[in-house]
Amino acid sequence: MPDWSTIYQQLHDKGVRVAAGGTPTPVSGGDISAAWRLATDGGELFIKTGPMIAAEMFAAEAAGLSEIASTGTIRVPQVIASGQAEPAVFLALEWLDLESVDATVESRFGEQLAEMHHATRKRYGWHRDNTIGLTPQHNTWSDDWVDFLREHRLAFQLRLAAENGFAGELQERGAQLLKRLPIYFEGVQPAASLLHGDLWGGNWGCSGGNPVIFDPAVYYGDRETDLAMTRLFGGFGAAFYDAYESSWPLQHGHQARQHLYQLYHVLNHLNLFGSGYLGRAISLIDELL
Repeated sequence: MPDWSTIYQQLHDKGVRVAAGGTPTPVSGGDISAAWRLATDGGELFIKTGPMIAAEMFAAEAAGLSEIASTGTIRVPQVIASGQAEPAVFLALEWLDLESVDATVESRFGEQLAEMHHATRKRYGWHRDNTIGLTPQHNTWSDDWVDFLREHRLAFQLRLAAENGFAGELQERGAQLLKRLPIYFEGVQPAASLLHGDLWGGNWGCSGGNPVIFDPAVYYGDRETDLAMTRLFGGFGAAFYDAYESSWPLQHGHQARQHLYQLYHVLNHLNLFGSGYLGRAISLIDELL
């Protein structure tokens, strides 16, 4: 359990006072974190707590939310405070009441995601590493997107898979794919767009009639990676895609690259959850080859 008195003090240092008689109430959380709802004089907070090893993960999440917020495009929960409350670490965010999503909200989300993707850098990566789920995600700056994708995304996940006992066909076919990566980008130079990085259906919602995103794995890369992730597990309707395409049409060849970007997340699920994702990973590689 975290030291709540320490958390209360750090919130107080940020000008946030816990409501009289307020106690943290458990809510559903993540894989290694617990989650709490806490009433304060300024409104309710969503607080994540976890073991000390989660310190960098929480700090990177806070930095990612702040990076997205700085664009003024899509709403994210405001970061209130983060720090240590031994034997735990914590991240305090604005509490958002989520509402049902309709086509109007989805359309607005598509437009706003395209606007966020227009926030670009000259290089690919980010100023810090973070995580994709519980897996380390390395964001070392690179001038070349294909090199970044090969070394810091696909090759890294394939090495993890080998360490986890998934050798043989996956590694052989994966090595072939890594050699052929430039083929998928002939005549295409992706912008280094600000990405959510883990944009599946469980990481977005609606609050106050507006789209909101959370739990990011931020970096700067090809915007098609976010769109590919939305199609991997579902949760996004036609209005979302139509609005995005109207705002910023995708480049030629994006259908093939969609499988390429989905492969990263399938490999990550293989490494996190086991052999149930092996067949899907090999199938995606075979389609690409």
